Amino acid sequence: MQHLDPESLSLLALGEELGDGAADHLRSCPSCAADHAGFRRAVVAAKPGTPDAPVLESPGPQVWAGIHRTLTLSAAVAADPLGFPASSGSRPPAPAPAQPRPPQAQPQPPAASLTPLPSRGDRAVRKQERGGGSGWIRRPGVWLAAAASTALLAAGVFWSVQQNQPAVNPLAQADLAPVDQHSATGSARVLEAKDGQRTLEIRVDKNEARGYQEVWLIAPDLSRLVSLGVMTSDSGTFAVPAGLDLGEYPIVDVSDEPVDGNPAHSSVSIVRGTLAS
Repeated sequence: MQHLDPESLSLLALGEELGDGAADHLRSCPSCAADHAGFRRAVVAAKPGTPDAPVLESPGPQVWAGIHRTLTLSAAVAADPLGFPASSGSRPPAPAPAQPRPPQAQPQPPAASLTPLPSRGDRAVRKQERGGGSGWIRRPGVWLAAAASTALLAAGVFWSVQQNQPAVNPLAQADLAPVDQHSATGSARVLEAKDGQRTLEIRVDKNEARGYQEVWLIAPDLSRLVSLGVMTSDSGTFAVPAGLDLGEYPIVDVSDEPVDGNPAHSSVSIVRGTLAS
């Protein structure tokens, strides 16, 4: 049998309506009924003036004496704040139960012009009484629900972002080795997104270009080549033109290009490698 969670029990104790299912379960389940009764006693005890509120026993002076000693307070506040002398070991008598009053005629309200405005302190007290213990800011269950909703919202946003990110499929990769007098090394791989778009991810361990680095795909006989773009750091991602057959252009090349306005390859390669599936 599924029991009511503490949040539902606390809301029921505060007088909230959770539907017939919760009420039926509370009537038929002794365990949940006992927990609800405990929550209800706490709510009633926190609301002075409630008809069924229990009479709370006033603490004796030894309680304040222990607090005073533990907190090492000054002698100026050694007296019991409830007004009982520290030397007295007796507790104040419990208040007598209130006797019902005979019905009386309702007095006529005074004229509005003669009613004094409440002081700022009275307004604060009355505002607090109107809020009572059932205000949403005092409900632990509502706070728990809000926290759970926030967590679910964050999880939904994360899931949505993950769903919107294109899935990639690795097609080929290559190790890049230094060419001629260079010593840099690196790696390259081709990824295909869910929509068919291919990208070349390339990385080198250092930039040895005297001008700027340019990334190329080159045919095996070095007679044909396609520029993918300029790489301004030690890594970059470049779009592979649609329809370009990587089998015809398997060589990945990073060249050192002078700033001379000539779009052709400078014939100075820094690193080079061949893509393989």
